[in-house]
Amino acid sequence: MNKFIRIPLIVAAFVALGLTFGYITFNILSFSRTVEVPKLEGLTLFEANEELTKAGLYLKIEGEDNDPVVQSGRIIRQDVPSGNKVKEKRVIKVVVSKGPRFFSIPLLVNETVPDADAVLIQKGLRIGRKLAVHSDTIEKGRIVAQRPEPDEKITDAISVLVSAGPHELSYFCPDFTNKPLEDARELAKKMGLTVETKGQGGVVSAQKPRAGTRVQGGETIYFEMKEGNADD
Repeated sequence: MNKFIRIPLIVAAFVALGLTFGYITFNILSFSRTVEVPKLEGLTLFEANEELTKAGLYLKIEGEDNDPVVQSGRIIRQDVPSGNKVKEKRVIKVVVSKGPRFFSIPLLVNETVPDADAVLIQKGLRIGRKLAVHSDTIEKGRIVAQRPEPDEKITDAISVLVSAGPHELSYFCPDFTNKPLEDARELAKKMGLTVETKGQGGVVSAQKPRAGTRVQGGETIYFEMKEGNADD
């Protein structure tokens, strides 16, 4: 009978002992020291590890990511914000910068803006600034220059200069009447005007538009011709 009584008592003693140890452990953990999480963003892994060690915490690298500002090898994010209180010996996870993301840039010169946009979208790029400049050689609406150029690196947007066509110079039309056709053609050419003639002879008898009218380079001026001498 004593044997049967002894076994439950032993079991009860073990249960009581286990509960006691559990209670003590729970209280120890509950009352373990809390510490403040230091700021890790911008630090190297070595510097971050030193800061965490001082605070009684541990460092764990959770991953890497590109960042246009934070230098490669420095921390850009931490899972617990700085200033928060945590139990000591906790692991703080961080993400480390791989630096800016670089892209290969296509040549855009002589492309239209819509065509350039289509090419850039496929590469994850975009046009940021568009500036208009006059050009005598590149058609209006086409790209004259780009920055950065194809052999340079970029992290975000591209700036382009877009042709606005040649300068539209305007003049007051001279009086060509009674002048030799050769002299009239020479002066019109200097002003960027195109000449068309009607009639026979080597002297201008009438003109359209008339003298004093404002004209622009590229316009056509019409001469009525007559026989005779200049300035008659």
